Amino acid sequence: ELMEIIEPAPNRAAPPCPHFGVCGGCAVQHLGDDDYRNWKRGIVETALDRQGLTVAVDPMVDAHGNGRRRVTLHAVRAGAEFRVGFMRARSHEILGFGECLILDPALAPARAITAELADALPEAGKRLDAHLIATETGLDADVRGIGELDYAAHVALADAAVALDLARIAADGEIMAERRKPILTMGAAKLTPAPSSFLQATTAGEEVLAGLVGEHTRDARQIADLYCGVGPFTLRLAERAAVQAFDNDASAISALDQAVRYTQNLKPIAMNVRDLNDDPLLVSELTPFDAVVIDPPRAGAQAQARELAASNVPVVVSVSCDPASFARDAAILTAGGYSLERVTPVDQFKYAAHVEVVARFAR
Repeated sequence: ELMEIIEPAPNRAAPPCPHFGVCGGCAVQHLGDDDYRNWKRGIVETALDRQGLTVAVDPMVDAHGNGRRRVTLHAVRAGAEFRVGFMRARSHEILGFGECLILDPALAPARAITAELADALPEAGKRLDAHLIATETGLDADVRGIGELDYAAHVALADAAVALDLARIAADGEIMAERRKPILTMGAAKLTPAPSSFLQATTAGEEVLAGLVGEHTRDARQIADLYCGVGPFTLRLAERAAVQAFDNDASAISALDQAVRYTQNLKPIAMNVRDLNDDPLLVSELTPFDAVVIDPPRAGAQAQARELAASNVPVVVSVSCDPASFARDAAILTAGGYSLERVTPVDQFKYAAHVEVVARFAR
């Protein structure tokens, strides 16, 4: 706990948020811009160095844009009422707040909305989590932790969606009311994600990552998109190349399929529900592809990296939210004969230690 600043370091900045040091997020608001950028780039360089990989890392790309378009707020019962907000640092205590500087302006009413949803469910348990996503047609809400819903609770959530002008509201992933389809634009497509779908944290972040993926695969005509999610890369790549998309989330694949059906002038897209951790694409299945894009969860894709390392795929593009697991998988690919040609850190988690990585490997 910071008690007093006796003499500020030359690179210390004034934290812009009044909750700095108390809220569990935004741990480095006090670092000057240049040092902040070098620090984030250094996280990637250190991870690569630990795996014995030497490559010039690009300057960090700022992809914060308008701020994070998704947020989870907690509502914890305190007697007859709920306390709403984020967790305090190193604590399960709820910190109430008036404004969060890193959120998209469309999420400014997130705390008030979460409080209203909690109040609408007086029989709910000790804690609710409200997952809110800013979409082009309004906020998409998924309230978690309610437990079994009776008719009155169902009606209460539907009424709350009207009162709060939500595009859609769900309870533990089950849609209670859809007043407008929540829409996200991905390339030429319009996509409606499932409740609480995984999305890149910022719209700018998705665009930067997709731009780098497109640049690194520009000569490919047959592409595999592994861990494709709802298809932010697939939908853009399919504007010029045939794509096979794989993910273990059936709801994400369903949302991608719906978007594809209503988008014209796309090259062929084949969609597959498959757990690539337990059942990676084998060397024989990788043979047809000119390029493979892989965007695994934080734990990385060790099993799939081994199959890629044994394949003859000309280009592999790795997108990762964890530099350590990325570097481990990169070492597998380079040991298999790939050259690590370029690494770009992308920052869509402003003031946090998280950093995205996009890298190109070539035979």
